[in-house]
Amino acid sequence: MAKVAQIKAGWNFDNSYLRLPEIFFTQIKPIPVRAPEMVIFNRSLAVSLGLNPDVLQGEAGAEVFAGNRLPAGAKPLAQAYGGHQFGYFTMLGDGRAHLLGEQITPDGRRFDLQLKGSGRTPYSRSGDGRATLGPMLREYIISEAMYALGVPTTRSLAVVRTGEGVRREKVLPGAVLCRVAAGHLRVGTFQFAATWGKFAELKALADYTLQRHFPEYKNEADCYLKLYEQVVDRQAKLIAKWQLVGFIHGVMNTDNMTISGETIDYGPCAFMDTYDPATVFSSIDHEGRYAYGNQPEIGGWNLARFAEALLPLFHTNQEQAVELAQEALDQYELLYKKYWLAGMRAKLGLFNTHEDDETLVVELLNLMEQYQVDYTNTFRALTLGETNSGKLFCSREFAAWRKLWQKRLQQQRETAEEVLSLMKRSNPAVIPRNYLVEEALAAAVEREDYSVMKNLLQILAAPFAYTAEQEKYAAPPLPSEVPYRTFCGT
Repeated sequence: MAKVAQIKAGWNFDNSYLRLPEIFFTQIKPIPVRAPEMVIFNRSLAVSLGLNPDVLQGEAGAEVFAGNRLPAGAKPLAQAYGGHQFGYFTMLGDGRAHLLGEQITPDGRRFDLQLKGSGRTPYSRSGDGRATLGPMLREYIISEAMYALGVPTTRSLAVVRTGEGVRREKVLPGAVLCRVAAGHLRVGTFQFAATWGKFAELKALADYTLQRHFPEYKNEADCYLKLYEQVVDRQAKLIAKWQLVGFIHGVMNTDNMTISGETIDYGPCAFMDTYDPATVFSSIDHEGRYAYGNQPEIGGWNLARFAEALLPLFHTNQEQAVELAQEALDQYELLYKKYWLAGMRAKLGLFNTHEDDETLVVELLNLMEQYQVDYTNTFRALTLGETNSGKLFCSREFAAWRKLWQKRLQQQRETAEEVLSLMKRSNPAVIPRNYLVEEALAAAVEREDYSVMKNLLQILAAPFAYTAEQEKYAAPPLPSEVPYRTFCGT
């Protein structure tokens, strides 16, 4: 009967990571939990993966996503990698995660399925290998919100309660998250290979990456440089999208930068309310290294570390390898600005380009910072034409800026209706407000009430809809003397 259920579930697994040299992983099974119970299941994502949600959303799925029962064809492993954490390099690895394998979708796409919080591995160090319910639900909410916002991201298929307590400051309910990703290769994976591996192992990793993510370049003479250039482009585009929606990752270590260009690790992340480039929420980021305004620069820093790992593959001559890497890295800032400015133009309803567009955008952002206004709701108000009240909109500086903006809009052929449509597609009416996320998590963890979270997820699934139901979710938080703080996932 169990085998029939496995077949009906739609599993279609491959395990290509196992074909890499053994230095990159340890084969190890998840540690079973006492009483798995499905908390939330992503039906639409399951369908897109070729899975049968009717089979997996109940007890059978809870057993799988808790790690108690392996899907057909799964060969679980923990990945090894290194990483610069707040600027300091160290040996890391999946200390509480198991990569089950890769689900091949009906249309031939390949996605990693990873369990997070599934038990100790050889890379756990002093950790217990477990995760608590709140942070796993947080990753589910934020990753699915990011997907709806159009930001490249890993996604969440399910969260399962384990029926076991996890000791942190106090005993908290344990949980396992099933994360879906185009790939879990990181800059830190290549740093690990360059530091502790041999040249042949670094090359094998790069060849695997080309085959998996950039197959169109695998047979070119400069394929490894092309790989690097593509990652530079993807990261420039990704971080520009973060900035455009006011997202603050919070822990941009090199082990949290994916080669696929997806956002990964939703530990101390949050969304900015009041516009301020110095905004930082993470409780451990005491110096503001990963503040909102620093994210583009940190992206370039991480890419420089990636280039250092790849140098032996660029050229046999060290000086020429460095020169090639620098030329490619120099494109990052240009690409980032291109993607960011294109996004900002769309947020202001601009279809064409003008040499003064960046100045127009920067002047608006400066006014937003000066008047301490909400980032998302300022663009929302501009979209809806609701600029008759509020400290920013009533200022003489904004009136002068608005005249320049209106003059700029007249320098294009598009109608007012087309401008409105573009702005609605580019400016979310709602984001996962930090206080709303906290309310949902408190209801789930403290009262086992998941309705607050599910209602929030329903609203966040269509952030550009501008519906009446979204109004209360668009409200900024009330003023507080205590600044909002986030913590790494526990």
